[in-house]
Amino acid sequence: MADAIKVLVVDDHQVVRRGLRTFLEVQEDIEVVGEAADGADGVARAEELRPDVVLMDVKMPGMDGVAALRRLRELGNPARVLIVTSFTEQRTVVPALRAGAAGYVYKDIDPDALAGAIRSVHAGHVLLQPEVADVLLSQEDAGPGQGRAGSLTEREREVLGLIADGRSNREIARALVLSEKTVKTHVSNILMKLDLADRTQAALWAVRHGVADGSAPD
Repeated sequence: MADAIKVLVVDDHQVVRRGLRTFLEVQEDIEVVGEAADGADGVARAEELRPDVVLMDVKMPGMDGVAALRRLRELGNPARVLIVTSFTEQRTVVPALRAGAAGYVYKDIDPDALAGAIRSVHAGHVLLQPEVADVLLSQEDAGPGQGRAGSLTEREREVLGLIADGRSNREIARALVLSEKTVKTHVSNILMKLDLADRTQAALWAVRHGVADGSAPD
């Protein structure tokens, strides 16, 4: 299991944790390395176990999932966090994604689709179920980055469009015949110029401003 994706499950319901572990442990490329019942314990376990992916519930006693996610980012923990929850309200979705979640799926997701989601965020993709993206794109405020499209170079626009398509840095490098190091530099420049926190915000910004479909941003 040396090359398996290491997963930490953080959820306050023991039945949910047990169900996720039972399913994921039959996946040859996924290893559940630990569990936690609340956000604070999730942060501690993530620091101890250094998982590749954290499956994080939002509503938990004490420190909730959004606060835990923010704390992980403050600590510089590199784990990709996939929100797995039953809550769909905008007031729940938006803070989680702005805090740096790599994806947001619902607890009724098909088990095989969940395994695919774990693989996807581990590979560097941004993963949003369609209705979640709709919630974010329906917000009246265009958010950070508004009016700064002109600061992007043509190459940065190309990279941004591929981010919106859900491509990882490796896939972007292959598509544009660049090194992964160069792509990482472009991504960092894009986030800085548009005043965005992460790839999720960049992908949504690109969709909102027409970069994803090749048209010129506003």
